[in-house]
Amino acid sequence: MVAVEAISLTKAFGDFLAVRDLSFKVEEGSVFGLLGPNGAGKTTTLRMIYGVLRPTSGTARVMGVDVRENPLEVKRMMGVLPEDTGVYPRLTAEENLIYFGKLRGMEEGRLRRRVDKLLDILDLSEKRFVIADKLSRGQKQKLAFARAILDEPPVLLLDEPTLGVDVMSAREIRRMIGEYASSGRTVILSTHNMWEVERLCDRIAIISEGTLRYEGSREDLERLAGEKEFEDIFVRLVRGETVGKAV
Repeated sequence: MVAVEAISLTKAFGDFLAVRDLSFKVEEGSVFGLLGPNGAGKTTTLRMIYGVLRPTSGTARVMGVDVRENPLEVKRMMGVLPEDTGVYPRLTAEENLIYFGKLRGMEEGRLRRRVDKLLDILDLSEKRFVIADKLSRGQKQKLAFARAILDEPPVLLLDEPTLGVDVMSAREIRRMIGEYASSGRTVILSTHNMWEVERLCDRIAIISEGTLRYEGSREDLERLAGEKEFEDIFVRLVRGETVGKAV
């Protein structure tokens, strides 16, 4: 089943086209990598999918629901870790999660159990009563990840989930992402970490200047670029230096 589908997504800011006629499909139970250089349109694409930005034209569907027609229903089905973590600076780590869980309508007992479990797994238990403004960049990132998966939504959108996170916690986040997809849920992952892409992603879309350059499996990408190292593959595809057709 297709969990997320972008259909000719286009976003213009005045005369500037940030995303141009972008289409792709993400299968349920997979990790889909959305890659590109800075300014490629990745974050704009994610924001259109989860309803923060309205497309200039085109649309997206999440679990069959059109984001333009039913943005609130789409939001209920998604967990999001945005480019800016978006944690509330004057709430403690625990309060951030409790507040979000109540907004999502979680039952009190389940909410408390999930908060305890995630704070423990992500090594934030000792920061439970510390206001978010006093947390480090990496700790805020882990808190935002915990918030995204708190009520175990069917679809996750993650924008640089391990940015600024210590090695042990980044390893745990990657493990949790893999398990999330293995359980039948779906993850769209935007990252500059090529090693994460190699380890986690079932399929990959590479965009540049708001346009889809490639979409397919890692193996297809290797054949297309004529390279084995993923960083070299990525650079060749972004530059258009391929031995075959990119899309």
